[in-house]
Amino acid sequence: MADKSNFSTDEWKLLLESVMMAGMAVTAAEPSGLWGLLKESFASGKALAKVKLSDGGNPLIRAVVADFDTSEGRSAARDGLKAKLAGANGAEIKNRCIETLGQVGALLDAKAPGDAAAFKAWLQQISQGVAEAATEGGFGGTLVSDAEKATLEEISNTLNHPV
Repeated sequence: MADKSNFSTDEWKLLLESVMMAGMAVTAAEPSGLWGLLKESFASGKALAKVKLSDGGNPLIRAVVADFDTSEGRSAARDGLKAKLAGANGAEIKNRCIETLGQVGALLDAKAPGDAAAFKAWLQQISQGVAEAATEGGFGGTLVSDAEKATLEEISNTLNHPV
């Protein structure tokens, strides 16, 4: 099983970024207003907390989550996001997030094939949780919009990991 030592500093930063990018792609696909944005942001955080509170689980996922507990890990992820998303609008943000997820999928396949399926599935779970966190279209809206469904499918295809 892979851990931080199997990856270069830049590769590890990419793995950290992917956790946030998985949710951001869905949020950017169909912005939900301030309240929806908060709910969707909390959904990503819940995914991290769930891993921390669980017994066992994939060691690579646990290592990434543990790194988010450090200021160094959070800074690396935040700085990477800033660099990749600077000046981007909603559609560009979504596309850059999906591009990053594609890079992560390739990285996992190359350097951590034993962990790749579990990590990709986890990224998809994060995306799905964000999509389901807030209704779209205001009161009485839909739970997951067509744009979010399309983005979830795009994430699945990009990660080469069918749902």
